[in-house]
Amino acid sequence: MMILTDKKPRVNVEGILTHEEIHEIQHHLSHYPYPRAASLDALKCVQRRNGWVDDAQLHAIAQLLTISAADLEGVATFYNRIYRQPVGRHVILLCDSIACFLMGAETLAEAFQRELGIQYGQTTADGRFTLLPICCLGNCDKGPTLMIDGDTHGLVEISSIPQLLEAYA
Repeated sequence: MMILTDKKPRVNVEGILTHEEIHEIQHHLSHYPYPRAASLDALKCVQRRNGWVDDAQLHAIAQLLTISAADLEGVATFYNRIYRQPVGRHVILLCDSIACFLMGAETLAEAFQRELGIQYGQTTADGRFTLLPICCLGNCDKGPTLMIDGDTHGLVEISSIPQLLEAYA
C-alpha cells in the first residue's frame, strides 16, 4: 500500500484510469464550483469498474481533481460504501442500528457468519460475498434489515438466509 502524503506525485492518469472514467470525472467536475466537491462522484465512478479503489487509482483521481491524495483518502474512508480493499462480487451490508439490534440483528449476523464461514470484514474463499456491518439502512420499521448489492431486504429471518444467498449465485 502506498503512503499517502500531501505531496502530489505526478502519475500517468491515462495508464491507470480508463478514458470513460476520466471523461466522467471531468463531467462531474464541470458541475461543481470546487474540485473537492466532485470527490465522491469520482470515487464511485472508478469503483464501478472493479468493485474497489486501489492506491494508484486514488492518486490518479486526486490528480484529476487537483487535490491531495490524503484529502481524497479522507473522503474515501469517511464513506462506508467506498471500498479501499478488494471485496466479493456481492457485498452484504448488515444493519447494526439500535432498531435492527432490538429486532435480532446480532443473531442474524451470527447466522450469516456461520453460513458463509467468514467474519465481518472478510470475503468468502470463492470471492462471492463480503460481509460488512453498516450503521443504518433507513429501513427501521422492517428490521432486521440488510442490503446486498443495493437491494434492501427487511424482516429477514435466519431460515431465509440460504435462499437469499442463492438468489445472488
